[in-house]
Amino acid sequence: MAFLDLVGLGKTYHELIAVADCSLSVAKGEFICLLGPSGCGKTTTLQMIAGFVPPTTGRILLDGADITDLRASKRGLGIVFQSYALFPHMTVAANVAFGLDMRRVAAKERADRVAEALDLVHLGPLADRYPRQLSGGQRQRVALARALVIRPPVLLLDEPMGALDAQLREEMQIELRALQRKVGITTIMVTHDQAEAMTLADRVVLMNKGAIEQIAAPFEMYEYPNGRFASTFLGKANVFAGTASGETIMVGGLRLPWVASAIQGEVDYIVRPEKLGFARDGGILRGRIGARVFLGHHWLYQIDTPLGVLQLTEANIGACGAAEGDDVGLTWSSAHVRVIHRGAAP
Repeated sequence: MAFLDLVGLGKTYHELIAVADCSLSVAKGEFICLLGPSGCGKTTTLQMIAGFVPPTTGRILLDGADITDLRASKRGLGIVFQSYALFPHMTVAANVAFGLDMRRVAAKERADRVAEALDLVHLGPLADRYPRQLSGGQRQRVALARALVIRPPVLLLDEPMGALDAQLREEMQIELRALQRKVGITTIMVTHDQAEAMTLADRVVLMNKGAIEQIAAPFEMYEYPNGRFASTFLGKANVFAGTASGETIMVGGLRLPWVASAIQGEVDYIVRPEKLGFARDGGILRGRIGARVFLGHHWLYQIDTPLGVLQLTEANIGACGAAEGDDVGLTWSSAHVRVIHRGAAP
């Protein structure tokens, strides 16, 4: 049963459509990531849920109650911004207690709840420090504790890890997911980072040009994108225009493998780089390696072929593989091919 419902939510600014007909049902305790490029409408959607931006159309239902016209201060939602918005003149404990002060919570209960929230984010010993004395990761935890201490029905996160370096960002992703599961709070997070969305989300809501492109679990969206945009924004993909007729797909004059389906006509033929391999013999397609990049845990190859440039990734097993300029054969399994009607999800 849905705990938070967005029903036909939309926002326009004069002639600009920022969000169009956004409908989403979120279960209690679910972690949702709104993912997409800059300007896709994900932050505007979050701001409408928070109550900072009034929707032009649609409704927002929380646990069955219509909160569309309710002021942000009356919604009781927990919010963490990218900047964390901590008060520099207040200690960690005072920052966390701020929302309770505004709600006139009694001193004893306030102290207990602040201590509980700080323990939850492993910052109890730092209660008397000031934000300037904390690392970026610690400041983020303070912001999380401040959002959670009011015991909100929904936690909203707006690019909360955007200011962290890569290594700390990965560590905080794991901590945030563990914390969310422990508390069991319904969470909606905005991000433009594909890896972050796949790491954290129960479901990803992929947005583009103000509209929802696809809603799915991370694995499902990655393996079964519903269009060219989904296949190329969430990870890397080789996408080629082709024609399906009967049990045959022709791409650039070549017959390529696929698991035949009812899809016919103009199609996009999609195969992920890690699903390609170098062939011992001729392979499905021949090409020449134009570039090879070492990325630590894998190698990324760009291969010039009659169909255009293909990307192939190969796990790093401690030895250099094919080199730039090598002529190679490429192969892949029809089971790893995704074929969709061209323009199915523009």
